[in-house]
Amino acid sequence: MRSALSDTKKSLPVLSRSERNPVIALVGNPNAGKTSLYNRLTGLRARTANFPGTTVEHRRGPIELGGRSMTLLDLPGLYTLDAVTPDERVAADALTGELSGASQPDALLIVIDATNLERNLFLTSQILHLHRPTVVALNMIDLADKHRLEIDVQEFRSRLGCQVVPVSARTGRGMEELRDALEAVVSQETEPVTPDDLARCGSCSGCQYSARYTWAESVTATATRGDATAHGRRSDAIDRIVTHGGGGLLCFATVMVLTFFLIFWAAQFPMEWIDGLFGLASTTVGQWLPAGDLNSLLTDGLMGGVGGVLVFLPQIGLLFFMLALLEDSGYLARAAFVMDRLMHRVGLPGKAFVPLLSAHACAIPAIMGARVIEDRRDRLATILVLPLMTCSARLPVYAMVMGLLFPTEPIKAALLFAGAYALGIVAALAMAWVFKKTLLQGKTEPLLLELPNYRVPSLRNALFLTFDRSWAFVKSAGTTILVISVVIWALATYPKTAIEQMPPEVQTEIAALESSGNTDEAEKRISQVGLENSFAGQIGRTIEPVFAPLGFDWKMTVGVMASFAAREVIVSTMAVLYGLGEEGAEDEGLLLDRLRRSTHADGRPVFTTATCLSLLVFFVLAMQCLPTQVVTRRETGSWKWPLLQLGYMSVLAYVAALVAYQVASAAGWGG
Repeated sequence: MRSALSDTKKSLPVLSRSERNPVIALVGNPNAGKTSLYNRLTGLRARTANFPGTTVEHRRGPIELGGRSMTLLDLPGLYTLDAVTPDERVAADALTGELSGASQPDALLIVIDATNLERNLFLTSQILHLHRPTVVALNMIDLADKHRLEIDVQEFRSRLGCQVVPVSARTGRGMEELRDALEAVVSQETEPVTPDDLARCGSCSGCQYSARYTWAESVTATATRGDATAHGRRSDAIDRIVTHGGGGLLCFATVMVLTFFLIFWAAQFPMEWIDGLFGLASTTVGQWLPAGDLNSLLTDGLMGGVGGVLVFLPQIGLLFFMLALLEDSGYLARAAFVMDRLMHRVGLPGKAFVPLLSAHACAIPAIMGARVIEDRRDRLATILVLPLMTCSARLPVYAMVMGLLFPTEPIKAALLFAGAYALGIVAALAMAWVFKKTLLQGKTEPLLLELPNYRVPSLRNALFLTFDRSWAFVKSAGTTILVISVVIWALATYPKTAIEQMPPEVQTEIAALESSGNTDEAEKRISQVGLENSFAGQIGRTIEPVFAPLGFDWKMTVGVMASFAAREVIVSTMAVLYGLGEEGAEDEGLLLDRLRRSTHADGRPVFTTATCLSLLVFFVLAMQCLPTQVVTRRETGSWKWPLLQLGYMSVLAYVAALVAYQVASAAGWGG
């Protein structure tokens, strides 16, 4: 293993006072509050990108210091510069200036957890030996005060040889002092100095690391007063319950169900507002414009498609908000520990839990995050099952089904929602076991995971994350979903079918309705036949026999096929297809009302309980995301793995949905 300290004596770039946009690198251990501090300093002006020549992501955002624009670079968390994983390696190389295509940062901001000084100081000792302008942010100082842990900041500065600023990213305490310190080091008003005692600790390129731990213990002992382990003992007492074999699983299930209940109960109010807003907009536009294709494009294509998806934005935002609070509190790390016991039995490594957890936001960064798994077979097994975890793109589909089945029963909706998540998790673990017993046999490594102390989560940080993820969803609705909605509308509108081109029996039926004065039913029948004869109708009826055993009609079949580009597209597709020709759709709301009123030709409702369950199961398990396939190809280096992923998930989804529909129908839920 290469030593990251062996080149510290080489010539390093000299910071220029005239440089227009200096870069400050934010670095620290995981769970030190680095993300919270980054959000506090940059606000919502961050952008995410890959490091040059790598697939490792980082965030950078502008900050103003002393009237000068600078860039704050958020590096991946790491414990040591002697990195093992690709993310750690890139972070270490970025600090030392060895990353190809990227210059060395002009200054460093080290984030230290004030309640875990000794653990954090090991990495700090390595970074200080880079001899760069450095500021140390002593984060979570409010928690240290709460637990009566006194830190002698002056002694701390003396031992480290650099500016040390006590801060709380959660409350904003010390932010101005931190900005002043950063401005000073970037302006070279203070020089980078390595203290003598650190230089004498044996921390040269060939030293024992044991020496660094000894130094960390010494600094902690001389610069702090009070019981530094008291907070940890409280966490240990809670962990005896939360991480217990049976009790831990029960706690995890309870937390998830309560989370989903809150999501459905609290989200119903803003969902009604959004639904009403789009309903009003659709009615207003429909009244302003004369009947015709432009009217239909705006009301059915654009507002129906995009509005049908955006109505579920409150539920998605609440889910991200709750997950952010759980992670910031330290609970999700305990959930990883509890789930590791089960994962290990099915052949997945402990390190797979992190990408499995992040896959609940999106499978793409989760697949990239699987690089932390050193063994190739374990990494491939993890990548193959990651898309089975419920990502945010599935949430509109889940919410749509819950709204159809339990519109006024949030407890039942929460239980079914939790069941959908559980089905994805169980399917992922089961398929991992299959792969590890067949294609990817090999021994799995145990989990090495740091359990952070429990703390009060930051509402500000959770709101930042919620806004960021929600805005990404809105942008998706405004681009991909908008385009696909227009395409589906065009396929469902053309070619037009004149009454004279309809079958004689249909013409007779329409004439009879008109002669009896039932013009609304006549118009509805004309729209229905026109939709069936459109390009979308022709495509759907051709493929319908494949999905008919699952309870899907031809419109749902079109939605399923369109959703292979992106899962959430089925919502906008169904909003368009079921909205065209639906009588009174503008007066009775948007998607859910339209779907509830949809019937087959013989008058049977389309969305029975059996059909809804079949649709839910299919979308829990199906591989419907082309970008995920592309990333799988990039990470595995071959098309055979994404094709295997697509194949096994499609078969699994179809068979499971077939079983769900047949069982539910036999139970009398198909009428």
